[in-house]
Amino acid sequence: MSSRSSTSEARLTAEQLYKVFGRRPEEAVERLRGGADREQLRAEGVTAAVIDASFTVAEGEIFVVMGLSGSGKSTLLRMLNGLLEPTAGRVLFDGEDLTALGDRELREVRARKISMVFQHFALFPHRSVRENAAYGLAVQGVPRAERERRADEALALCGLAGWEDSWPDELSGGMQQRVGLARALATDAELLLMDESFSALDPLIRRDMQDQLLELQKTLKKTIVFITHDLNEAMRLGDRIAVMRDGRIVQNGTAEDILLRPADDYVASFTKDVDRSRVLTAGALMDTSVAGEEPGCSCQTATPDTPFTELCALSARLSHRVRVLDAAGRTVGVVPQERLVGFLADAPGAIEPVECDAPHDGGEKVIAHA
Repeated sequence: MSSRSSTSEARLTAEQLYKVFGRRPEEAVERLRGGADREQLRAEGVTAAVIDASFTVAEGEIFVVMGLSGSGKSTLLRMLNGLLEPTAGRVLFDGEDLTALGDRELREVRARKISMVFQHFALFPHRSVRENAAYGLAVQGVPRAERERRADEALALCGLAGWEDSWPDELSGGMQQRVGLARALATDAELLLMDESFSALDPLIRRDMQDQLLELQKTLKKTIVFITHDLNEAMRLGDRIAVMRDGRIVQNGTAEDILLRPADDYVASFTKDVDRSRVLTAGALMDTSVAGEEPGCSCQTATPDTPFTELCALSARLSHRVRVLDAAGRTVGVVPQERLVGFLADAPGAIEPVECDAPHDGGEKVIAHA
């Protein structure tokens, strides 16, 4: 999972978005605002697909929207680039209200600033890999030599150098999805919208594509909205995650927020099968009530971003707590061994710190500070 902060200025903002299908949608929005039940509207032939969705996405952030089928996540994504017009609410990108643009202006924004990567590869079978990757540039009117150069660069970034002259049916499913990603990157769009982009792939290929995206993001630092129904994928990719249910965002936070502090039983039900050792860090588990104190024993030390598995090793087979230091070497908290044991047993565990037994031989093992 990425560890970038989401505190920088928002590039994309969704403000109280509603999408209603059926008769008199504006009236339905007012009824929803007044507390009307979604199921009641459905019985009347009106579908409230998205209800009062608000969030921001920061520069260079991967913002994941997850939920089960029918939760509204794909409808929400299509409102972000104007493929669907909101019944109510606004979408702002770099301060510009996309919902106020005319069709021509919106097409220009989609051609130059926003790219979309679909679940199904949507490649043109009669075009070469290079021509598929260059398609968005052709729509922009970029000269052929320039678009082929940029397409080849994007294909190389996605691990497809040498396949430029191949046909889509000569590629595996994972390679075809890489072409779709290269097509989005070739336009140098500032916002990537990814709709279940890896869900049609086999598990091993899917994880490889996740690795590819995270590796590319280290260099490209795109602003990304990623749709998925898989919480493990959401937690692996997302700087922040919005969980949707019945058209509403029921929780919006980091992977650690959702894992440690689920908003309700619905969110908690998603987290029960998650491999917590891949998500949790010392910063999430530590007790901060002892910040600034220096324990009287030679506890092992870690930094706030030390992974769970390393904490278990530092805790010397869970026999004592681990002290957490900031970049200046100051104590910012401790991770009690009881908490590690609790999470290994898939239970919350104790929160209070516990005393070490005796000073440990061999002094402290210090992990390099961030």
